[in-house]
Amino acid sequence: MTLVDTRPGIIRVWEELSASTGVPIDGALAASRLGPPLAVEMAQWVRPDQVEAFVAHFRALYPTYAIMPSHPLPGAVEALAAVRRMGGRSVVVSAKNEQHARHHMDHLALDVDEVVGGLWGAGKGQALRDHGASIYVGDHVHDVAGAHAAGAVAVAVLTGPCSSDDFRSAGADVVLDDLRAFPAWLEEYLLAHRLALLEERLREVGSVLVAFSGGADSAFLLAAATRVLGPDAVVAATALSDSLPDSEREPATAFAASLGVRHIRPATHEMDRGGYRANAGDRCYFCKAELVDVLAPLADELGVATVATGTNADDALGGFRPGIRAAAERGAVTPLRDAGLTKAQIRTLSRRWGMPTWDKPAAACLSSRIAYGIEVTSARLSRVERAELAVRGALAAYDHDVTDLRVRDLGDSARIELDAAALGSVVADPASAAACVEAVEGVGFEAAYVDSAGFRSGSMNELLAEPEAYR
Repeated sequence: MTLVDTRPGIIRVWEELSASTGVPIDGALAASRLGPPLAVEMAQWVRPDQVEAFVAHFRALYPTYAIMPSHPLPGAVEALAAVRRMGGRSVVVSAKNEQHARHHMDHLALDVDEVVGGLWGAGKGQALRDHGASIYVGDHVHDVAGAHAAGAVAVAVLTGPCSSDDFRSAGADVVLDDLRAFPAWLEEYLLAHRLALLEERLREVGSVLVAFSGGADSAFLLAAATRVLGPDAVVAATALSDSLPDSEREPATAFAASLGVRHIRPATHEMDRGGYRANAGDRCYFCKAELVDVLAPLADELGVATVATGTNADDALGGFRPGIRAAAERGAVTPLRDAGLTKAQIRTLSRRWGMPTWDKPAAACLSSRIAYGIEVTSARLSRVERAELAVRGALAAYDHDVTDLRVRDLGDSARIELDAAALGSVVADPASAAACVEAVEGVGFEAAYVDSAGFRSGSMNELLAEPEAYR
């Protein structure tokens, strides 16, 4: 009665059991007491020496009569989707026979990762620990005992036989009416939990030099570090190079000033690294290596414990991120990633803190616009920056809003990627598409086209035959 309403089918099974054995059984009453192992309920209807045989008979009837009438409880599908969306896994740990529990999951196509059956009360704790469960949702006070045994947060739903008072007395951490309230609760719980982990991680570090590009992630890390450690223990470092758009520099300075932290602007020289200029699939490795190699000595000079980057939990899932490896090899820390904070959570917290960067579009370095295998040069970076400014101007002239925009340098030609809203407007207005192409060609590209697939981060990686070689 947590994910699935099994009562209609279970009543049928009890009725069939009663009819086939001649033993009077009130199926509705039995189904109202779901939760404990089947043998506990069976003992209410038959002699002790009959329990084992009747349990076997009940289970034999179950697949025929109980599976089809079952249906998801309100909010069950959405609750499982929320867990998946927030990067978690769902494990069903039930007192029900494991095979029958799996039948219910399969019949209703519920998105769960594992099913463990035949466990009750505190006995569920070991299975929960084995699967790394940090939250356990149940409909019975004995589920609370299972959560406690695993050291997990006990979330109770009032869709079973127990009342709110029952759950509070049993020590439930949270009581919800049903699973419809679970996604919102989970979002807030994870947000608070991960923010607490971030604060703990920053206190462990003690002082940080934040590699501050001015983007949403590094801005949030800078603000969080300032809140936790105080401005005197935090330094913001915005590296000046050809790969940082000029438009990012002044806002970065203003933001650091608003926090009262020291802001340094050291020059980095990615172009001096052959691997960076060569622009193979591992270009980001050389870029991040240059950044940390410049910042680490500055941190030492300033008496700051370590360099921190704005890498978040989503970045860690990207797979193809050689820059993350380069920073890790040089001892840089990733507090946002360590705390499990995703890009969406960072934006939510930034908005709540009143930060101007909360909805700032993703702004990867300019070199990410140049197709792998084409040499990175200052002239190419400048041309890409001018092209993107020109496209924004062209769209504005047609009253088309755009948030995420990339002009990808393919050599002599360019690919224009627009976010979904802008792309839809451009598709419906061919004249604006022509204006975008003209704007890009006007800064020095021989040809250009609007990509019908739209904007997507890391699209240049699509051109790599074997990205694994660069991980």
